[in-house]
Amino acid sequence: MIQGKTVLAIIPARGGSKGVPRKNIREVAGKPLIAWTIEEAKKSKYIDRLILSTEDAEIMTVAESWGCEVPFQRPLELAQDDTPGIDTVLHAVDILSPKYDYVVLLQPTSPLRTAEDIDGCIEQCVNQGAPACVSVTEPEKSPYWMYTLDEGNALKPLVQTERLILRRQDLPKVYSLNGAVYVAECQWLREKKGFVNIGTVAFPMPHSRSVDVDTEFDLRVVGILLQEIK
Repeated sequence: MIQGKTVLAIIPARGGSKGVPRKNIREVAGKPLIAWTIEEAKKSKYIDRLILSTEDAEIMTVAESWGCEVPFQRPLELAQDDTPGIDTVLHAVDILSPKYDYVVLLQPTSPLRTAEDIDGCIEQCVNQGAPACVSVTEPEKSPYWMYTLDEGNALKPLVQTERLILRRQDLPKVYSLNGAVYVAECQWLREKKGFVNIGTVAFPMPHSRSVDVDTEFDLRVVGILLQEIK
């Protein structure tokens, strides 16, 4: 609870990952990938209830063994390759609200995010009076140094500028979503059906805690990093 407002946290974990099969329960630095998110969420000062949303019985068992509540089994129609992520969140919110004022989405593919990051994002949202807050990071490559190619493979700047920017220190600061923490007022989220909309604010995180596991290479990288901080 924060400033008298209740907070529900949801960890979504579909069983049918294609890029990295069974990645949510793959062992990483001695624990299932999902366990890293469960442990940090349980350290939060503000989360009143932490739940898992999955259609997969094995993931349910693993999550429960690490102390995460599993109040329902997600319907199979909400666990398809083309299911929008927000549908999973709204399904859980509809089942468990109106008990909660805020919902926090914590994807298990961001195992480097800390309890301080989670609480910082919640605080940013509530203290600014914003309807939503999402975690972001500065990308490794600036879009000001990115190009598209025409039919003849000629370079065309992705972002048009009056002059060519040659020094990194002269580049405008830009941020991208890192997928680590999403926070929103439950009622606002129902109306907007997305965390990013007019009024959403950002919580910057360092790149070192912003790795999103999408490939086997990512899994190896976070395994090395998590082994170092154990």
